[in-house]
Amino acid sequence: MVSKRVFWLLAAGGLSLPSFGQDAPKIAPIPSDPLELVTGRVKAVDTPGSREAILQLLDRARNSYALRNAGRAYDLRVSFTVDSGGQTQYDGAWQMEDLFDPRQGLHWTATGAGYSTTQIHVEDKFYGAGTSTTIPLRLQEARAALFDPIPSAANAVRDLIRTSTATFNGVQVTCVLLSGSGSAATAMPGRAWEESEECIDPQSGLLQVQSQAPGRYYAYDYSNAPKLGGDVLPRKVTITEAGRIVSKIFVDSLTELPAADPNLFVPTAEMKASAPVIAMAEAQKIVLNSGLGAFASGGTIHPVCVFGLATPTGQLVEAHSLQPSDPNSQAAVEAATRMNPPNPTQPGGRPQQHFVFVIERFVSSP
Repeated sequence: MVSKRVFWLLAAGGLSLPSFGQDAPKIAPIPSDPLELVTGRVKAVDTPGSREAILQLLDRARNSYALRNAGRAYDLRVSFTVDSGGQTQYDGAWQMEDLFDPRQGLHWTATGAGYSTTQIHVEDKFYGAGTSTTIPLRLQEARAALFDPIPSAANAVRDLIRTSTATFNGVQVTCVLLSGSGSAATAMPGRAWEESEECIDPQSGLLQVQSQAPGRYYAYDYSNAPKLGGDVLPRKVTITEAGRIVSKIFVDSLTELPAADPNLFVPTAEMKASAPVIAMAEAQKIVLNSGLGAFASGGTIHPVCVFGLATPTGQLVEAHSLQPSDPNSQAAVEAATRMNPPNPTQPGGRPQQHFVFVIERFVSSP
């Protein structure tokens, strides 16, 4: 299972600014993007009734992707292409297949660009074999887009919630902005740097645009959408970074099965002898201040978000900037790769890897 829940980790001053008096630096707005739908008025959701309505909207959208909760055996086949321009590994064409049977377990495979893996989850045990124990960033990204793309109400209940309405492909959507509980509950226009964004069609309940950090977006297309009972998957998901398409995901087929082949859920001797299978864990956001106290008051804060994959050994790999045209972009990437991202692995538990978003803030003098 892949979770899009985001844990906030605050470093070097966190979300609060050093004291600059009346001439505190302004924060530069997030860059414009065709998929950045929150550009105008935003409303703070601060009453129990309004919060409950938004949490129900999130749950409705989330449930459409909960295929394994439907109690049906299925065969899901997906293809996707990666064109990151060398910023991440394994560019090229991919194939992925999930076979699930509620009585037997999960068997999934992925191949592409010189990488392959086969993994089995049966009776609370995890087995796997393949090119590497680590799941590449773009493969974890594809699974995150199709399995558990929205934080659950239980995970979002303590977050600051703001909302805005927008139009996407001619349909009015409700955009839900989520950030850590320590953020300021303001009605400032536009999205803040620390906020994630989930834009949902309130009529159909389907997720339309999702963005964990400014500069990176999932756009969902439900034309001829594949269905399993009441669950609806997108036919296509387009992933962009800084306005450039880096991955296109296609749900080729979703077929209900009377039962899956039992042999698919029997681990091989190689799987039994291999190292523990790595879990794809929750994403983390980290805020770093780059020498804010060294700058004169009255300047402007220019955040840069670095996106990467934290391995179980504490390395940040495949890291790259989501604002590549910013003059501080390369410095932000270098600073992010020097840090040791927190490892969520519990003693005695499965090793874990997770997405990391490092928002590094630079200040320009007035």
